[in-house]
Amino acid sequence: MQIRLATPEDASKILDIYADYCLKPMTFELEPPTVSEMERRISETLLSYPWLVAIEQNQILGYAYACAFRSRKAWRWSVETSVYVAQNLHRRGIGAALYKQLLSILKAQGFVSAVAVITLPNPASVRVHECFGFEQVGVFKNVGYKCDSWHDVAFFELGLNSPNSAPKEPDVIADVALNLGFNRSGIES
Repeated sequence: MQIRLATPEDASKILDIYADYCLKPMTFELEPPTVSEMERRISETLLSYPWLVAIEQNQILGYAYACAFRSRKAWRWSVETSVYVAQNLHRRGIGAALYKQLLSILKAQGFVSAVAVITLPNPASVRVHECFGFEQVGVFKNVGYKCDSWHDVAFFELGLNSPNSAPKEPDVIADVALNLGFNRSGIES
């Protein structure tokens, strides 16, 4: 398995994975986006944050990405992370391999905190996040209605770098990815 930076050309295959999640309460998006919308999301994300894909024999097995945790400028040292694996490929370590690389890049970029937002119940996602050191910091009760029921959402947090009194701006993904050996052709996981 290789892990590499995603490209907008991966949008269709990424959407094949994500569309399955849109049918369940694991994401609060009610309908899958279009391919062009997924291309836009990937392109915009890669301006500042990593979006990774796990590939084996030209098949995308899963993907992980980070985005701004909140839009106001004072939040810019915190990111929200997400990982999705093809439904028929769970429990093969794909999500963990993606998260290992994603968190390594985010740390190298200089981010201080990573936040994961998990719809409950989702013991598999909770387990993966806890294995990486994420700690649950809160639960919002009945905040999303999907699949004919209300769902709670848990927030998990992971410290990436120590905060300091004069933080430098996080580095853009392009600079850090090259320094870590990431490129469009991938690295072995």
